[in-house]
Amino acid sequence: MKNTLLATAALLTLFASPAIAQTANSAPIAPQLSDATPRPVDQPYPGTMTLDVDATDVARGIFRVKQTVPVAQAGPLTLLYPEWLPGKHGPRGAIDQLAGLKISAGGKPVAWTRDPLDVYAFRVDVPRGAAALDIEFQFLSPVAPDEGRIVVTPEMMNVQWEQVSLYPAGYYTRQIRVKPTITLPQGWTGATALDGASGKTGTIRYGETSYETLVDSPMFAGAHFRNWDLGQNVTLNVVADEAKNLEATPEIIDAHKRLVDEAVAVFGSRHFDHYEFLLALTDQLGGIGLEHHRSSENSRAPDYFTGWEDNEWERGLLPHEMTHSWNGKFRRPAGLWTPDFRTPMQDNLLWVYEGQTSFWDIILGVRSGLQSKEIALGEWARAAAKYANQPGRDWRSVEDTTFDPIMSARRPKPFPSWERSEDYYVEGSLIWLEADMIIRERTEGARSMNDFARAFFGINDGDWGEVTYTFDDIVAGLNAVAPYEWADFLTARLRTPGQPAPIAGFEQGGYTLVYREEPNPFDAAIEKEGGLDLSYSLGMSLSDDGNVNGVMWNGPAFKQDIVEGTKILSVNGREYSKDRMKDAITTTKESGEIELIVERGGRYRTIDFDYKGGLRYPHLEKTVDGEAPLDRLLMPLAR
Repeated sequence: MKNTLLATAALLTLFASPAIAQTANSAPIAPQLSDATPRPVDQPYPGTMTLDVDATDVARGIFRVKQTVPVAQAGPLTLLYPEWLPGKHGPRGAIDQLAGLKISAGGKPVAWTRDPLDVYAFRVDVPRGAAALDIEFQFLSPVAPDEGRIVVTPEMMNVQWEQVSLYPAGYYTRQIRVKPTITLPQGWTGATALDGASGKTGTIRYGETSYETLVDSPMFAGAHFRNWDLGQNVTLNVVADEAKNLEATPEIIDAHKRLVDEAVAVFGSRHFDHYEFLLALTDQLGGIGLEHHRSSENSRAPDYFTGWEDNEWERGLLPHEMTHSWNGKFRRPAGLWTPDFRTPMQDNLLWVYEGQTSFWDIILGVRSGLQSKEIALGEWARAAAKYANQPGRDWRSVEDTTFDPIMSARRPKPFPSWERSEDYYVEGSLIWLEADMIIRERTEGARSMNDFARAFFGINDGDWGEVTYTFDDIVAGLNAVAPYEWADFLTARLRTPGQPAPIAGFEQGGYTLVYREEPNPFDAAIEKEGGLDLSYSLGMSLSDDGNVNGVMWNGPAFKQDIVEGTKILSVNGREYSKDRMKDAITTTKESGEIELIVERGGRYRTIDFDYKGGLRYPHLEKTVDGEAPLDRLLMPLAR
């Protein structure tokens, strides 16, 4: 018995010893992952797809899709749902809204499986003897804003063909042919850049086109529709929540005609056989501002026409999108052009694609008369002040913000002044303004960005294909207009953080950034719409009811632990209002004190601001007598 106990004790000691306790844990070895989806080749896909979309279920926002994909042989085939979408600069395909997918061949079901490495890819085994795959599914568009963008209302819809179709993997999308058909609700009229339409109402059949062109040709359709010929094979197509929203005066339409003339005058060519402005005047449909080669895809407030005198500040959208027909669609960064909608995009030259387009949208707005010079100067002042005060520029370059569409997808950020967002649009435009002034100075006013636009984007008149470019191409194009250290200039301004405030273009153009107690015309119009921007005084912005919706990093509000979601309840002992807040800031120039009671998450506290700077709104102030270079930049070109 004693020997047995001793043996047992020895075994227990052995199993409890440190050497045994440290035996290695289980450790799998990762397999080598492989992508079974064939890479796209530039060869014609055998046969022509058909696509039939029933868009009549307006009440539930359901698109019912029937599609036929011809097949040349039995065996594995991958069907793709578009993921990387041009103009959205990221993987935004609405795969989560596809439902009810069924595939058959010759009337018999064909099983499908989703690729676990690519949820946009569906794998099927084409049965022997099959000539085509018949596909059915529904696209369940959002019916509430928290589900996504609303694309169907009782009065209108926005049809994006990539949401209601699949395509076979392994081919350039320009080599895949398709015949689309759509059935609209009774009495509705549709507009799109697609060719060969059998009509504009009811069931509309379009001519055969490439899948690339189909996806680049969205539709607006609605019960209240009107269009206008703007000349140069350009049409303004408008749907609205109510028929009264379509009442545009001849003067308003003339301004849009001048926009077309001024755009063609800048670029000296047309990269479209026809161009369709697609514009929805609505507060029901989800907002959109998207470019296409032969159309726009835009929405504005219902009173875009009827409240014309009050909405001048927001008329830059159509100039922006039309400019993209040249810059972004015809001439496109090499990394942003992709052969299909699965290949990832490389966004690092968006400061050309979007930045220079943002430069031109203000200029074309003024040249056409869509916007006044005063509104343009106010918008520029707002931009100059933002980047002159943005602390995030110390650590993050403009070019690095081009990756935000992929990383952030425009989700809200707690401290955007430090994190930065898609600043390649507006700060990019200010760098192009500086480039314009450098060209004017070096050529003694003989040349400008007008010359670069015509030489770089205006090539191959009538061509609506794509011509790609690289950083080196941009540098060469600028040097052809005016020799300079352009590579160093662009590298410093756009690829290097910690740069000086991007206001050199204004200073060389005869203006300087100053701050005044009254808002400039652009800021005044925005403030009239709602809210209060105190970014350059207390370092925060507010809604009309006192909710904080923006805080400047390391500014006065930041230092008082105010963040988004805080609500200001009272100002100096009285209930919050926009006017009381402005009055309080104005009087601080003498008293230096503002007392706020704020609430966040059910907790209340009193904040005492020690601030004596008064209200501060940005303005551009002219520094020269007579006509300045910036004034000349805004002069019309078309005669």
